[in-house]
Amino acid sequence: MEIWIYLGRLVLSIILGGLIGYERETEHKPAGLRTLTLVSLGSCLFMIISIRTAQGLENVDPTRIAAQVVTGIGFLGAGAILHARGAVYGLTTAVSIWLVAAIGLAAGAGLYIEAVVVTILGFIILRSAEKFLYKKDKKQNESVLDSDEDKE
Repeated sequence: MEIWIYLGRLVLSIILGGLIGYERETEHKPAGLRTLTLVSLGSCLFMIISIRTAQGLENVDPTRIAAQVVTGIGFLGAGAILHARGAVYGLTTAVSIWLVAAIGLAAGAGLYIEAVVVTILGFIILRSAEKFLYKKDKKQNESVLDSDEDKE
């Protein structure tokens, strides 16, 4: 029966990582559906390995592998960040990778509600923050154009 619980966790990590990946894919970002789904799935598996390895053993810390996932994802995220012509690109991609790794770890640990809530919040932030900023930038640009026209 225990195997079905772990399989359910893996499937949940695929769905949740895929949701964030879908959002990034529709925005044509470098780390999309496949990448983020695999990061979530891999993180979930590492957490399951940690839990199963520690079962029945004394003085074994199941969080050690999870801590190393965080470190490894940091390197993966760093590879997604570019610095060119005085600007930094890829921070949101790097953070999306980091977020789905955390979601996968949560799913693997059986923290289902936390994983689902964070996925929903992450999706909302990714989807709406950019639209809010574009509206704000558009209004600022219009006010600059209006003030330039007033001078003529």
